Amino acid sequence: MYDVVTFGETMLRLSPPDYRRIEHAYSFDLNAGGAEMSVACNVSRLGLKTAWVSRMTDNSMGHFIRNKAREQGVDTSHIVWTKEGRIGIYFVEFGANPRPSRVIYDRSHSAMSLIKPGEVDWATLLKGVKWFYTTGITPALSASAAAATLEALQKAKAAGCKVACDLNYRARLWTEDEAHKCMEPLMEYVDVLISTEEDTAKVLKIKGENYQDVARKLAERFKFEAVCITIRTDLSVLHNQWTAIVYAGGKVYEDRTYDVEIIDRVGAGDSFSSGFLYGYTTGDIEKGLRYGNGYAALEHSIPGDINWCTLQELETLIKGGGSRISR
Repeated sequence: MYDVVTFGETMLRLSPPDYRRIEHAYSFDLNAGGAEMSVACNVSRLGLKTAWVSRMTDNSMGHFIRNKAREQGVDTSHIVWTKEGRIGIYFVEFGANPRPSRVIYDRSHSAMSLIKPGEVDWATLLKGVKWFYTTGITPALSASAAAATLEALQKAKAAGCKVACDLNYRARLWTEDEAHKCMEPLMEYVDVLISTEEDTAKVLKIKGENYQDVARKLAERFKFEAVCITIRTDLSVLHNQWTAIVYAGGKVYEDRTYDVEIIDRVGAGDSFSSGFLYGYTTGDIEKGLRYGNGYAALEHSIPGDINWCTLQELETLIKGGGSRISR
């Protein structure tokens, strides 16, 4: 029995070192990157039992990705292996003021984009599971991936799972209208929505006077148990402020704002989801917010998509621990 099951694509991530442009790189750092796998890994590192479901090409690149999840204690036995398609790749080019960081995808015709309903035995897998988690990236991959996502959400609700979803709008995968048409009907199956104010406006066409108003409107429109809004202030490419709010039960929960120096900002939203799921599962909404917010702040200091910070480090930060060297 799992605490959290996640569903989505993971790619090879290639990053030129030393802030180089891709055009003048002579080597790349290799990682595995994908929102849903990252959440499974992070939640496992925090102490919950997790499984990650995907569809991957049965070759060395697929095995590399699987092994990265297994390193963190994630059950990968439910991956659908195939000889068709390919493993997607994405490139992260790190910037510094005034040049922003950027991401380039090379993921078309990936094995995961070819997934179809009926390929995963959800009824068996989801028995007794507390949380099912996916993002708006998965249905954006293709029409068949969208149909498979709908099937997974329906099976999760039928199995009695709580469902958490991060909108995670990606303009390079689909248009705002395409995302709206697909994602709005899926909200019927979601208990906890995680998003930004910007993604909410683009995908669900909901705007408000402020973050709190947006969260309230979302909860009232879709009957969510909780709405999490993550908030980033860009002071510079390498210096941001990060915080989040949660709306639940007619009440707004707020937490501190963190100043973050950015080693790698990719994966911060996934770390929020991870910390929130851990905190909510082991406590309540307030704990979910504090753990999600703090875990996301820590992720900015870690290279790669997976958050290598420990539960002890997270709890030290939440309690007010400083940045002096630990001896």
